[in-house]
Amino acid sequence: MQAFCHLITRNMALLVLAAGVLGAVSPGTCKWIGPHIPMLLGVVMFGMGMTLRLEDFRILAKRPWEVAAGALLQFTIMPFMAWVLVKCFAIPPELAIGVILVGTCPGGTASNVIAYLAKGDVALSVAMTTCTTLLAPFVTPWITWWLAGAWIAISPEAMMMSIVKMVLVPVLAGLLMNHFAGGLVKKCLTILPAFSALTVVLIVAGVVALSAAKLMQYGLMIAGVVVLHNGFGILLGYMMAKVLKMEPAKARSMAIEVGMQNSGLATALSVKFFTPEAAIPGAIFSVWHNISGSLVANYFVRQDEKAAEAAGQEA
Repeated sequence: MQAFCHLITRNMALLVLAAGVLGAVSPGTCKWIGPHIPMLLGVVMFGMGMTLRLEDFRILAKRPWEVAAGALLQFTIMPFMAWVLVKCFAIPPELAIGVILVGTCPGGTASNVIAYLAKGDVALSVAMTTCTTLLAPFVTPWITWWLAGAWIAISPEAMMMSIVKMVLVPVLAGLLMNHFAGGLVKKCLTILPAFSALTVVLIVAGVVALSAAKLMQYGLMIAGVVVLHNGFGILLGYMMAKVLKMEPAKARSMAIEVGMQNSGLATALSVKFFTPEAAIPGAIFSVWHNISGSLVANYFVRQDEKAAEAAGQEA
């Protein structure tokens, strides 16, 4: 079972891609998922909460400036880049709101694993994900309204309550379960990543099935925007970490945290408040940021290996 779960987690990007293809080729088989997307996101966030401990919040107190800097970069770089890309590519409003939502969402849950693979500061990564997730109900709706409210109707208050229900409540419930039923949670942790991965696969399949026609029309353009958005987030996050004179491990985590978004939340909000087409950027981002994150992690590891070889030759 453990080997099977590891296989699913390791090949998550491929499974998500396959789900997207299935949703596009045979929409009828996946449209039933659409109404359940908010609930599925809640399941993912509950799983995230189960991986947290009350002790994790101590990092927020021990390293407040680093976590605060990361949250500030998260909620400035990614929304700003989303707005710039929407304007540069003249994206239609029904798709543009999806790009904006991806930018205004908190850090993605997969970022912690990528930070570990990249030999980054995992504690900082977890703290940043936790912080931005807790801030999301209060920050995401208002930045979205500020950036896109002029050309599409947005209710920040309604969106805030939805994020509380879909994100905050499940995360806190998972945290409390871990605290009061730690033994049971520990038994579940081996299958939890695979379960979360399969849930994301379902979400992507449902989104693509609901918006297959628009995906065929605008898919390549939105894919290009997603790649640029994610790439600029990683690059600018790393550069700003260097400007703040953070050590390499922290800079790596900062780059990964800033560039990897909770695109599942963007997808769920798009379906609930706007149109299925608005969920396309989030669905594509779900596929791409897992691929790009793995590539970035491999790059950092190779840089370490080269540095170690050079140091060995000098010695």
